Amino acid sequence: MNIALIGYGKMGKAIETIAIERGHTIGLKIDASNQDELNKENLSSIDVAIEFSTPQTAYQNILKCFESQTPIVVGTTAWLNKLKEIKAKCENENQAFFYASNFSVGVNIFFELNKKLAQLMNNHKQYKVSMEEEHHTEKLDSPSGTAITLAEGIIENNSNKSSWINTTSEQREELPIISLRNPGVPGTHTIKYDSEVDFIEIKHQAHSRKGFAEGAVLAAEWLKDKKGFFTMSDMLAL
Repeated sequence: MNIALIGYGKMGKAIETIAIERGHTIGLKIDASNQDELNKENLSSIDVAIEFSTPQTAYQNILKCFESQTPIVVGTTAWLNKLKEIKAKCENENQAFFYASNFSVGVNIFFELNKKLAQLMNNHKQYKVSMEEEHHTEKLDSPSGTAITLAEGIIENNSNKSSWINTTSEQREELPIISLRNPGVPGTHTIKYDSEVDFIEIKHQAHSRKGFAEGAVLAAEWLKDKKGFFTMSDMLAL
C-alpha cells in the first residue's frame, strides 16, 4: 500500500518504520510545516492515510481525506466531541474511517477485561473503583484517550458510576482518574477496586510505542477496500 502519514512526530516515525518493514511505501508525510500539502491532488495516489496529529487539527485532516475519498485511520484523541458527526458523515458519504483511542492489541483485550470486571463488581458496593494512568511528558491530552475509553467501559457496565473526573473524588457516582506525566513512559493504565479487607487490580503497561504503531499499520491494511465506520473491536472481532 501507499500510505500517507498525517502527523510525523514520534508516533508517525514509529508507524513509518513498521509500515516499511511490512512492505508498504510512504507516499506523503504531513506535519505542521507542510499542512497545505494535505490536498486532493497529493492524496489521489494514497491507498490509506494514518492520522496521529493534534486535537486541534485532526477534524480538518479527516474532512480533507473524506473530500478525496481516501480511507483514514485515526489515533489522535481529545477531539471526540466531533466523533458522532464524523461517523454520520462517513456513513452518509460511504467513506472509510477507522478510529481507536489505542491501537495496541493488548490494550484492546484489556478494554474487554475491564468491562467484564466492572460487571462482576456491580453488586459489590463495598469496593471503591479508581484509575491511574501514566504517560510521557509530551502527552498532549489528560486524561489519555485510553483512560477515557476504560472509564466509559466501567460506567457502561457498573451502575454505581455515572461520570468520571480527572482528580480524586469522594462522590460515589464519580470515577476518579489520576493522570501522571513522567519522562520516557510509553503508557500505563491501572484499574483498582479497593475495600476495607482487600483490593483487586488490573494493569496494562506498554514497553514501547511499537505495539501502538504496529496496530495502526494493521488497521490500515484491514481498512483498505472497505467502506464504513470501524474500530478495533471490528478488526479483532471482540
